[in-house]
Parts: sequence; structure tokens; C-alpha cells
Amino acid sequence: MKAVVDVAIKILQKNGYRITKQRQSLLKYLSGFRDQYVDITTVDEYLHQLYPGMSHNTIYRNLKEFDEMGIVEQRIKNGNTMVKYQCDFVHQHHHHFICRRCGQVQELKMCPMDFFAEQLPGCQIEGHHFELYGLCSKCASLVKNSKK
Repeated sequence: MKAVVDVAIKILQKNGYRITKQRQSLLKYLSGFRDQYVDITTVDEYLHQLYPGMSHNTIYRNLKEFDEMGIVEQRIKNGNTMVKYQCDFVHQHHHHFICRRCGQVQELKMCPMDFFAEQLPGCQIEGHHFELYGLCSKCASLVKNSKK
């Protein structure tokens, strides 16, 4: 886990950020969420336990900046912002399969944009977000076995 946090620390340093104990704690906590999203209010509550004087704005600002630097990934679920630690610092452009039962996130190695770009001749695609949802193999097996 330390190596994963060290990558993020190098990104912060490269972008001129100080490495405070609060940021280190935030990175260490988030590194436990590489294959699952966590609600940012949960992150906020955790940091307030460690640093009661730390403002909500500071926590949310750091998460936004981490997202902009590619340290974390954000998504919206049921109107709530969720965040997870970057699962692939080498290939930051990637997509996910998300289990709707347990929340496990699996990285997809292929981007489907070539397929869509071929169907839109002359258009300039400026961005996209692609996620697949369903049941992971473990949850699908549990559901299948519970129906027997």
C-alpha cells in the first residue's frame, strides 16, 4: 500500500503541493478504495475523526484537486459524489465494470470509443464516460445459488 501512496505523493510534489500529514492520511485512507467507490461524506467523517479542526471545504477541495491530478476517480451515484483511488496510474484513461450488489470495481482494458467514432464521421468527440453495471462473478454465483 505504501508504494501506491508514494505514487500519489510524487504527483502532488510534481504539481507543487505540500505533503502535509492530513494529505498523507487522506491518501492512505483512499488507497484502501482501489476497487470500490466510497461516498465522500464517509471520507469527510473519517478525516474529522483524525483531525477535528479540519474544515469540510479543505477535505472537498483536496478531493477535487486529487481528481484533477488523476489521483482519484469520481462518479455520481444517486445524487451523491463517490470517489475511489486511481486503479491505474499508467493508463489513466480507462473504464469500469461496477457490481451493483457489492460495489466491486473492475477495470476494463478496452475503450469503446473507436466503435462510436466510426459512426460519427466528421464529428469531434470531446469527452466520454463509460461504465458497465451488473453482478460480479462472485455475486452472480451467490444470486444463482440462492434461487435453487
